[in-house]
Amino acid sequence: QVQLVESGGGLVQAGGSLRLSCAASGSIFSVYVMGWYRQASGKQRELVATLTSGGNTNYVEFVKGRFTISRANAKNTVYLQMNSLKPEDTAVYYCNAAVLTSTTNRRVEVWGQGTLVTVSS
Repeated sequence: QVQLVESGGGLVQAGGSLRLSCAASGSIFSVYVMGWYRQASGKQRELVATLTSGGNTNYVEFVKGRFTISRANAKNTVYLQMNSLKPEDTAVYYCNAAVLTSTTNRRVEVWGQGTLVTVSS
């Protein structure tokens, strides 16, 4: 079984910064990709950024230049540094990972429980 635990959400004023963390644990043989998604109230969940095991990153247009995804491979942990936050960034942010499990030798996709980010104007 694989678990993702997020932390780092909270309340911040517009223009401020937050850093989210997501730690993967459990029966992990290797990680293919980790990423962040978000879901604002009344809206669908949307991609924010992804980072592959090879170091390739992908950002959605509205966060380019403001958010940075990074990873501590040895710890299977991914971070999302969010700068110049805007009220429209307010959402629950979810960590996502695609991993190869050490028990079933299969690729599985896992979601974290989510962490709330609130940006006040």
